[in-house]
Amino acid sequence: MFGLPDPTEWIVYFNDFHEYTAAEWTVTATGAGTTALTDVNGGAILLTNAAADNDNRFHQKVGEGFLLAANKQAFFKCRFKVSDATQSDIVIGLQVTDTTPLDVTDGIYFLKNDDAATLDFICRKDATTGNNSDTAIATLADDTFVTLAWYFDGVSTVKYYVNDVLKGDVSGSSTYLPDTELTISFGIQNGAAAAKTMTVDYLFAALER
Repeated sequence: MFGLPDPTEWIVYFNDFHEYTAAEWTVTATGAGTTALTDVNGGAILLTNAAADNDNRFHQKVGEGFLLAANKQAFFKCRFKVSDATQSDIVIGLQVTDTTPLDVTDGIYFLKNDDAATLDFICRKDATTGNNSDTAIATLADDTFVTLAWYFDGVSTVKYYVNDVLKGDVSGSSTYLPDTELTISFGIQNGAAAAKTMTVDYLFAALER
């Protein structure tokens, strides 16, 4: 007789970054960069790299808490901006914990490579046999917030969204759907010898229990 939607039906993670506890994150970094809360309405976290080419900071939530499966819908949504939309590598989404987040073996995530401002979307069960992606789904701009999201229908399709607009979909069949536990992941790598920053406003993920 509970008068609200049953919270036990969903596994939910939401972080608006009013607080940051370093011990809750696995950080893979090159160079003496920093991670800190920053002044943004609603809260945000700021990743600042050191100034050498390929210096980076990648954050992955401790504890892989999302196991995607057939008949279980899943959602991911985020809002962020970067200082340099071209000379940087960016990743954000759900991934297996890995020391190379720009090229993990398993995950559903957004990726931006160096020397281009365009985003790719990847659904990957295995880096070689189960890789599925759409390229150039959106173009980032310097110091401009963007909202990205994806939705797995629990059957065979993963849809992806940019600024709350549906842009396309990829196969989420058993060939491509990650079959191991995943975690919230995000980070930035310099594409040139100058410090780059990434400001994350919020992160959201949900999975049917």
